[in-house]
Amino acid sequence: MIRCSDNSIYTGITTDINRRFLEHKNKDKKCAKYTYTHDVVKLECYYISETRSLASRLEYYIKKLSKDEKEKLIFSDKNFELLFQEKLDLTQYKRGKI
Repeated sequence: MIRCSDNSIYTGITTDINRRFLEHKNKDKKCAKYTYTHDVVKLECYYISETRSLASRLEYYIKKLSKDEKEKLIFSDKNFELLFQEKLDLTQYKRGKI
């Protein structure tokens, strides 16, 4: 989850978090349409999963959250459990260290 200068939060998936963040920040030709028009400020949080399928599933649920829920997710792992315990097998995901 990436914070943009207008305080919005962009969510996506990647196999290389550092490379992808720089693509968004530098408005590389591979950056998302959203981050091309919104200046990237910082990486707020990320989750690690074993497969792309699991990552896509988590991305889907995060994108359905309200802005307030996304802020809560960034703030605490407890909120990850509260928001997704009935939708996902939480043992499949690990929060990365920033």
